[in-house]
Order: sequence, then structure tokens, then C-alpha cells
Amino acid sequence: MRSMAVIVGCGALGTAQAALLARAGVGRLRLIDRDYVEESNLQRQILYTEADAAAALPKAEAARRHLAAANSGIRIEAVISDLNPGEVEDLLEGADVILDGTDNFETRYLINDYAVRESIPWIYGAAVGSYGIAMPILPGDTACFRCLYPEPPSGAQPTCETTGVLGSVTSLIGAVQAMEALKILGGLAASVRRKILRADLWNGPIREIDMPPRDPDCPTCARREFPWLDGNYRAPVSLCGRNAVQIHERRRPLDLTELAGRLRGVGEVRANEFALRLNDGEFEVTFFADGRAIVKGTTDIGIARSVYSRYVGN
Repeated sequence: MRSMAVIVGCGALGTAQAALLARAGVGRLRLIDRDYVEESNLQRQILYTEADAAAALPKAEAARRHLAAANSGIRIEAVISDLNPGEVEDLLEGADVILDGTDNFETRYLINDYAVRESIPWIYGAAVGSYGIAMPILPGDTACFRCLYPEPPSGAQPTCETTGVLGSVTSLIGAVQAMEALKILGGLAASVRRKILRADLWNGPIREIDMPPRDPDCPTCARREFPWLDGNYRAPVSLCGRNAVQIHERRRPLDLTELAGRLRGVGEVRANEFALRLNDGEFEVTFFADGRAIVKGTTDIGIARSVYSRYVGN
């Protein structure tokens, strides 16, 4: 295949998707992820190893290396970045299908805005505990994500931190997403099942239900309003299962070598060509070259901003 699949998020779902698509011979894969490998990931993120975690490799790059070793005949691009309104045009450009491997509704609404506007199919997927869901979205044909979820859910939602997640269910959902993506990439979109798969692998059952019809008053696919694409909903986000917050409000290139020199007196510093990690005794902060940071040790966005400002400035 010469078509390109873009996988947004190289966690449990994304690694299952990527492994299957690469081994199937999909000609081009673009892997987008903002995070790095940790040992706690390994029970469900099937591409990574203890060595990746020890080296604190970015997930996208670690995935690229393992996939290239499995199939050297395809083109794999690792993008160590956050999918945000300022970069979505570049990061999703050229996609023939987009696969959702994310862990938050903000990014899914952003994908939906872009996919509907550009008429690109995408495959939604989510998993927590022993439960998972998968659904294809074919703009102009099926309901879009916002037809089903007009607004982000309110209140506390189950997360990997509070509920956990089983690798068996993430592998199942990732496999279903990859299968539907292969149909699209192979020019067989008519064969895509217009169904929502719901699976509870612990208690059962596994079932499919028909997708609802398109909402004739959907703000996105009917009225062509794209607020997430326009950046109206952008904010720092707490990371699922991580007791951490990502700071990504500003684009400010960082010289990681210079920053490492300044921070060595503050605490333990580890750096590679992709990221710098500081442990100051209270927080573990991972800085990326594009200016992002993941502040581990809090879910309070205000505290995370303060820690970022302490070491990088406002």
C-alpha cells in the first residue's frame, strides 16, 4: 500500500494499531505522541521494552525503531509532539485515515473537527478497566464524533489511574481499529462496518450496535463549526494514569543542552537527544525541545504551571 495512516497517540491502543498496520505492509505510517515510555506502561503498550523505559525514550521514536526492525520496507515517521490546533494542519496533512490512540476528549474533538472539514475517515477508540469501544467515522456518510457526543462529558471520568486498564482489551480495540483502517487504505471503505463495538472482556458481553444517523443539526458535520480546530478549547491537560500535567500552551523552542547545564544544580538531570528529565525531589519534570513539559507529581494545573515557570520562565 502507498496510502498513509496517521496514529495519534502511541500508548496501549496506538501500539497495537501500529504493530498490525506495519506488519500488514501499510506503506506509510506517521506516529504522533507527546509522551515518553515508562515501566508502568509495559503491561499494555505492546511495542516497548524495559530498555526503552530506562532510556526514557519518547513513545513515537521507540515505536518507530521497533516497527522498522519488524518491517524495513515501509516508511515510518515519528513525531514527538502534541496534537494541537497550531500544528494539526501539518501533523495530519496527507492522511488517508486517522486512528485514535489518545486518552482525552479534547484531542478527539480536534481530530473530528479536522477530519470532518477535510473529509478524512478516522477510527475512534477508547478503553478503561476491562471495557473498550471502537467506532469508524466516515465524514459525509456516518455520524461524526460530535453527533454522538455533542459536548465533552462533565464531572470526573474513569481513568487509567482510578480504574486501571487491561492489555487484553486495549489489544482488542486496537485490532478492530486497525482492521477498519486497512479496509479504508485498501480502497474498500464500503466494507467498513457502520457499527459501534462495545466490549467488556471481564464481565461480557461483546456486542455491536448500529451507529445512529447523522444529527441534522450537528454543530460540526451539519453546521460546519470547528471550535476545537479554531483553538477555542485549548488548555493544559492532566494525563490519564500519570498523576501528571502537560504544559503545552506556548510554543517556545528549548535548547536542551543549555537547560541541562542550568538545572544540574537543582536536582538529578537525565537527558537524551529528544528530552530532558529533572527530578527536583518533589516533582519530575520532562522538558521537550518544542517547549512542552510534563510535570509529574500533581494533577493541579496551577501547580504545574508554577513548576514550569520556575525552571523555564513565563
